[in-house]
Amino acid sequence: MGRHLIEAALKCDLNVYAAIRKSSNVEHFKQMSLTHTYLNYEDTDSLKKELELKQYSYIIHAAGLTKARTNEEYNLVNAQYTCNLAKAAEVINGNLKKFIFISSLAAVGPLEHANETINERTPPNPVTSYGKSKLKAEEAFSTIDIPGLILRSTAIYGPGDKELFIVIKMIAKGFEVYIGRKEQHLSFVYAKDLATIAVQSLFSQNSGVYNISDGNNYTRYEFAKCIKSELQKKTTKIYLPLSVTKSFVAAFEVTNKLLNKVSIINKEKINELAGANWVCDITKARQELKFNPEYNLEKGLHESIDWYKKARWL
Repeated sequence: MGRHLIEAALKCDLNVYAAIRKSSNVEHFKQMSLTHTYLNYEDTDSLKKELELKQYSYIIHAAGLTKARTNEEYNLVNAQYTCNLAKAAEVINGNLKKFIFISSLAAVGPLEHANETINERTPPNPVTSYGKSKLKAEEAFSTIDIPGLILRSTAIYGPGDKELFIVIKMIAKGFEVYIGRKEQHLSFVYAKDLATIAVQSLFSQNSGVYNISDGNNYTRYEFAKCIKSELQKKTTKIYLPLSVTKSFVAAFEVTNKLLNKVSIINKEKINELAGANWVCDITKARQELKFNPEYNLEKGLHESIDWYKKARWL
């Protein structure tokens, strides 16, 4: 999301500071008019000094872990670091006009029934440590006295994304893999649409939580259908029983642990991937934030795949 947020902010003529790691690859930022800064999220005093020195008017916090070795690591980075930054912002509140925290629909978790829709009042029931850490972050963020707003995003895809690109690459090789055969309803948001609403929300007087997707309800097959159409590919559908999938992933996790690697997919992630219903209602965001998604799945994947081809990922 970082690059898309920067591009959206620059389009609004904002003076952009990008918080990056010293080990980050900044090659794709070289042509952008921005300043790099390095934040120590573990040290609230250090964060306070940074915010007081730079006197930022706006903050968009999109940093986080989508994979980790332990629950503690998820909670530290996704919850505690978010809380530390927000507490530092609270101290220099005089100059701060808006703090946007980009959370995840994983903080709520999937619904069990196809005829329901996730809204901002849906009782949270996250099914992964990642989702639980995002919920902790939301709860802590909501208690801090700053002009803040939470964007709870569904599955993000777009140029530069590596996670859903795994699916695209598999389909390019002629395979569609599904967990079980039960009906699923999914939602997605194109990275540019999320970046646009994040920057647009900086100038909003509203606060609270807002669900963000492209507003559509997709069956489990539509993501692959759009990709096959773009790539002009035929595929073989493979259905893996849930029990077999979990056993395979458990073995994969053990192997990665021995190699001191973090698993891209784990037993908990299967709970998300197999969720029956991830469709969310974006009425609140449409009405209060004037959110008007430009991309549906077909349009977004067309642009994404074109980027992957030009970048020679495909």
